[in-house]
Amino acid sequence: MSAAVLLGVVVLGGLVGLVVPPLAWRFTGPPARRGRWFRLGPVVAAVVFGGLAVSQADDPALPVFLAVAAVGLVLAGVDLVCLRLPDPLVLAAGVLALAGLTGAAVLANDAARLLGALAGATVAGAAHVLLALLPGSRLGFGDVKLAAVLGLPLGWLGRDALLTGLLLPHLLHGALVLTLLATRRVDRKTMLPLGPALLTGTWLAVLVT
Repeated sequence: MSAAVLLGVVVLGGLVGLVVPPLAWRFTGPPARRGRWFRLGPVVAAVVFGGLAVSQADDPALPVFLAVAAVGLVLAGVDLVCLRLPDPLVLAAGVLALAGLTGAAVLANDAARLLGALAGATVAGAAHVLLALLPGSRLGFGDVKLAAVLGLPLGWLGRDALLTGLLLPHLLHGALVLTLLATRRVDRKTMLPLGPALLTGTWLAVLVT
């Protein structure tokens, strides 16, 4: 990928970041922290888009990854504020991922990668259903549905990406919970969102694998 194209993707990410906060507030109600969102949104989105562009420059599914990331940024914002992952947003991410990866597989004449994506969604969804059913689990079925959607791009990239993407979010979430408990910013009964960790862990898995 040329420097000009990379710069264009990063700028696109920044522009997406400007749109993310007002979209998120449609699902959260009146924005109590609007200023913070408008300051951080473009920077976070630019970093996310830039990382995907660098790591997946030669993959025909790069536009799909970027589209799912854009919806994921909105989902993360909503979950951070009100601890929920709205079904319309999760569905939009799933449709974009499935339709986009199907198109990429057709263009690349590579049905095996599409089957890998479908297998990834199945494995990720099933694993999180089991976690949600464990006694005392705080995993919601919004998290389960999001995990299944994120399994599509992870499965597209292969087994290593899928396994890393299944493990990393929970390591990140666990480390955050322990830190917050140690600093007494939360207690054992405090509900914390998992969606941002699922999305961040998936993004990191795409970058490192």
